[in-house]
Amino acid sequence: MSSELRRGIIFYHGGGAICGSLDSYHNLCSFLAQQTDSVVLSVGYRKLPDHHHPCISKDCLNASIHFMKNLMTYGVDPSWVVACGESIGGGAVALVTQALLNFPSLPHICAQVLITPVMQVINFRLPSHQQNQNVPFLTKDILMTVVCKYLDIDLSWKDALFNGTYMPPDTWKKYRKWLSSDNIPRRFKSKSLLPEFSGPFNEAAYLEIKHISDAKISPLLVNDKIIAQLPEAFLVTCEYDPLRDDALLYKKRLEDQGVPVTWYHVEEGFHGCITLFDKQLFSFPCSMKIANAVASYIKGI
Repeated sequence: MSSELRRGIIFYHGGGAICGSLDSYHNLCSFLAQQTDSVVLSVGYRKLPDHHHPCISKDCLNASIHFMKNLMTYGVDPSWVVACGESIGGGAVALVTQALLNFPSLPHICAQVLITPVMQVINFRLPSHQQNQNVPFLTKDILMTVVCKYLDIDLSWKDALFNGTYMPPDTWKKYRKWLSSDNIPRRFKSKSLLPEFSGPFNEAAYLEIKHISDAKISPLLVNDKIIAQLPEAFLVTCEYDPLRDDALLYKKRLEDQGVPVTWYHVEEGFHGCITLFDKQLFSFPCSMKIANAVASYIKGI
């Protein structure tokens, strides 16, 4: 690599489409830039209440394409670009990295870093969803409200979405191989778990919600051929996070297709804790742990 060119990091912030901003993630991006000697592009995007799906993935993809087309202008080595994001921004990492495969003339992303990402909106009966309904920052009610608002689903269908009664049995058979809790390591499952999609099928709910069964919303649903072309991944999970199992499902999908995965699990971590890494009295050991682990991984690429 030329000594004049640096690594590039494209960063997509979290906040569930309702909060989070370039300002609130500025210190984290500065930390990553300094620790890894990288040029960081922090991507802003349109949010609720005025903007719905697919605004976030579109804005993130457009900003990424612009950056990838102009890497030399920013002093970035084209072979050394990392896509990184947290929460809904982690989901954006997957969506953008998958979408960029359709642009073979652009430089390739060399690694994807997904910090507690949201990867699917199909199965809310995974162990982590059942076990973490009242955890800090992302309770069941906040999560389901944000999903419905962003995907333009009337809130009256919230319970049908969470309980899976909107899902036709035949459709679940199709997704089961990727989204079932059978794919989650046993140590993350308690004996008191409720079964997945066991309630009576609600056709009215299905007609209102069916548009969510789309890989452009749930990157876990893309086919194996696409997964196999993806770059190496660094996945961060937190024990007290309803989205924990999304990352574990993606980990399995990537590994099954031969994509190298580094997994970092924080036993005392909770969703969004990385955003507190620089808040001194309000910070947690897990916050700094994740920030340091991400920086260390990126430095090692």
